[in-house]
Amino acid sequence: MKRFVYINDESYQNDYCDNQISNTKYTLWNFLPKNLWEQFRRFMNQYFLLIACLQLWSLITPVNPASTWGPLIVIFAVSATKEAWDDYNRYISDKQANEKKVWIVKNGARKHIQAQDIRVGNIVWIRENEEVPCDLVLTGTSEPQGICHVETAALDGEIDLKTRVIPTTCIGLDSEQLHKIKGVIECPIPDKDIRRFDANIRLFPPFIDNDICPLTINNTLLQSCYLRNTEWACGVAVYTGNETKLGMSRGVPEPKLTAMDAMIDKLTGAIFLFQLAVVVVLGSAGNVWKDTEARKQWYVKYDDDEPWYQILVIPLRFELLCSIMIPISIKVSLDFVKSMYAKFIDWDEEIYDQETDTPAHAANTAISEDLGQVEYILTDKTGTLTENKMIFRRCCIAGTLYGNESGDALKDIELLNAVADNSPHVIKFLTVMALCNTVIPIKSPSGTISYKAQSQDEDALVNAASNLHVVLVSKNGNNAEIHFNRRVIQYEILDILEFTSDRKRMSIVISDSQSGKIFLLSKGADEAILPLAYCGQQIKTFVDAVDKYAQLGLRTLCLGWRELSLEEYLEWSRLFKEANSALVDREWKVAEVCQKLEHTLDILGISAIEDRLQDGVPETIEILRQSGINFWMLTGDKQSTAIQIALLCNLISSEPKGQLLYINGKTEDEVARSLERVLLTMRITSSEPKELAFVVDGWALEIILTRYKEAFTELAVLSKTAICCRVTPSQKAQLVKLLKSCDYRTLAIGDGGNDVRMIQQAHIGVGISGREGLQAARAADYSIGKFRFLKRLILVHGRYSYNRTAFLSQYSFYKSLLICFIQILFSFVSGIAGTSLFNSVSLMAYNVFYTSIPVLTTVLDKDLSEKTVTQNPEILLYCQAGRLLNPSTFAGWFGRSLYHAIVVFLITIHAYANEKSEMEELSMVALSGSIWLQAFVVTLEMSSFTFLQFLAIWGNFAAFYVINLCISTIPTAGMYTIMFRLCRQPSYWITMLVSITIMFF
Repeated sequence: MKRFVYINDESYQNDYCDNQISNTKYTLWNFLPKNLWEQFRRFMNQYFLLIACLQLWSLITPVNPASTWGPLIVIFAVSATKEAWDDYNRYISDKQANEKKVWIVKNGARKHIQAQDIRVGNIVWIRENEEVPCDLVLTGTSEPQGICHVETAALDGEIDLKTRVIPTTCIGLDSEQLHKIKGVIECPIPDKDIRRFDANIRLFPPFIDNDICPLTINNTLLQSCYLRNTEWACGVAVYTGNETKLGMSRGVPEPKLTAMDAMIDKLTGAIFLFQLAVVVVLGSAGNVWKDTEARKQWYVKYDDDEPWYQILVIPLRFELLCSIMIPISIKVSLDFVKSMYAKFIDWDEEIYDQETDTPAHAANTAISEDLGQVEYILTDKTGTLTENKMIFRRCCIAGTLYGNESGDALKDIELLNAVADNSPHVIKFLTVMALCNTVIPIKSPSGTISYKAQSQDEDALVNAASNLHVVLVSKNGNNAEIHFNRRVIQYEILDILEFTSDRKRMSIVISDSQSGKIFLLSKGADEAILPLAYCGQQIKTFVDAVDKYAQLGLRTLCLGWRELSLEEYLEWSRLFKEANSALVDREWKVAEVCQKLEHTLDILGISAIEDRLQDGVPETIEILRQSGINFWMLTGDKQSTAIQIALLCNLISSEPKGQLLYINGKTEDEVARSLERVLLTMRITSSEPKELAFVVDGWALEIILTRYKEAFTELAVLSKTAICCRVTPSQKAQLVKLLKSCDYRTLAIGDGGNDVRMIQQAHIGVGISGREGLQAARAADYSIGKFRFLKRLILVHGRYSYNRTAFLSQYSFYKSLLICFIQILFSFVSGIAGTSLFNSVSLMAYNVFYTSIPVLTTVLDKDLSEKTVTQNPEILLYCQAGRLLNPSTFAGWFGRSLYHAIVVFLITIHAYANEKSEMEELSMVALSGSIWLQAFVVTLEMSSFTFLQFLAIWGNFAAFYVINLCISTIPTAGMYTIMFRLCRQPSYWITMLVSITIMFF
């Protein structure tokens, strides 16, 4: 499918949507039905709605329907209000963006309009530091070379400036012509891929003779980017509104279900089945008692001719009585405490990175307890374990190693002398370093040159070349200028063969402005460049240098070049232009054409860059491994470099304590044999104290994930540590998915855009706000400034969240089961008729107020000090094993609730079941016993006790008496004088004390 955009032609502008953006979920008219529909999709809400509707049937309801409808409406209202507030904020944000003033061209003149009124085909003008309102194809800039600089942090999180250029067909058009330009842009239908834009532009005469010019993403300005260091730019709107690439990328991420939430769902299901069994048994017993015993009593009157549905009345009454087994307040309580856990992370000053002024942030407020149950951490290397501050250290040029003695090639006298003597190989090497990149030189008013680079590697190379007197001074459009030993050398950049993860290299074609010679400059991974060496060139020295540098933990790049004949270049350029003009499979066709030029290179040398470990990484990994967490390193680096970094950061141990097992091979048979050998070794030695780890590269991993996934899954279960090298972003996500399929709780951490898929796939995604930008941090559930903060995030926040949620969820069931069991026990002394012991007001207040507020104070509870937890990481094993919330622990709370209900009921019934006692008195004594019990249970279960906890528990306890004393003064409330009478009776207080004494001793 294609889209044809006619430039500056109003007759076609209504074919597509306007530029009004909308990120809201609701409208004013559909909010109520849509929100209710979303809430009632949950089983628990459906269940409580059914119970509330049954209570409207006066024949079966034992209590006032308000006891269920009240809490249900409150809970729904809270959820709806939160959704409405979030959606209103989205609406305000959209309104501000839609009403922003922008300049467009209309009838040959500029006109001010609102951003929402932009239509496809309009020419939009943007000034420096303004935000791009929609997706534009660049047609003009204030720079004579036709370039502009944009900041894309809002789009992809990358903070470095990027260069955008106008299409060659628009070069030379002045401001007046740009107002009157006509033509057509042939582009794909809207998609969300911000890395690709495969399109063509054709201008109508008199501007050009109908030539087709290919367009790429470098010819675009995408919505939400900012124009920088450029006075003005203009472009044609091709995608507007929610059809922009950013708009297509928006969406609500899928909610993640924590292990604890999954367990709570299972326990809820078990309670529901138990409830049905109780209802069937008691309902049947009630019908039998009614037909045999009740009819004999003089005070009970039944009609002889009852309708058929009378048999359902008693079972349905018991269903309503037992409905409180599943606490209606549990969701609100859990949402509240989880929001507080997230705030504790945001407020934690100990995981605040002062160096970058970056606080920790919890973007997902619903999964904090999962941090305490992490079993596998999958981590990127560069920028995550390392600083991503690249420093040029060593190099090998024409077989000569520089920097070995001093550890810094820039101070190597031998290299400095070679530069001074104009050594041809050295100068070529430094020229490739300076030119083969996407770096943008920025000249300050004082004349100082700084560089803006999309890659830290490129920044290090260009700065190193500058320090060695090959200085990249300017790069404007297709022209580049280098200063070397007071000489000015100018080049014309003819074509750029961009880096891709498949090609693993970048090349540019340049023309020396003085000699007219054409050269191909290439740089990339050693396995991508060295095989392209010309026949007869000795590359063993370079291979050895790569291995040597990798052993030192340095990142290596191989540099090469060759001279092109004019005929060869012109023929290739034609093919390259055709490939770039393709709208289908453009990326594959371009890669195929690039291979036709990248061959018989003269390998110039190897650069080696140091990327230091972040502070605290080895200690953090060591402590987390002691806590039972396994580590997998997933990196795009070569095997030897990754192994060296893994040794330095305590990810693996050297011989004899540890052993590395290698999975290698280029064919399916080789990989299969290697995998089987490693798997056999793992099976045999898994019980030994030796630390085993396996290493696999991306090529072998691709074969394994396609052909031998089952065997690799077994290996993943056996292995605690793995190093996966040369892996692609999709392979990272596949490995996370594989570990999840083994029921392991996974955490993925990274800092770059290539880690996003891995982060989103994991149970918990952690992004580091690093030098590669904010893309990973924005996609993650949690963002931190440094890797070392992961220790506190897991051991302190994760463990506390797990402990607190485990108690709160089980206690919520306990308090509901307690009051329900008292109701059931009362049925045995009230003719098994489904009569409620408690009135509606008491039941509603019990769930919503009397017992909910004290338990929420568990959000402040600390069973151990933070220092003790970090010094004894083995404590986390209890959380990983789920020992605080499982069927066994829940059975303990279930048994406790039954035992406490029996004690409260028996003592109450023996103390107050006499002719002088009223039903309301019996009810209030039983309720009082339950409230006393709640206060003491919560108090005894608390490991720490703060003033706020004391106030919440015992203040709430006192409030119970104050409220009921006030209600006892109202004649129409049904509890008139009840509480006053009870409080004057010594037997009431003795009953409470006896109940507490028996239950706890």
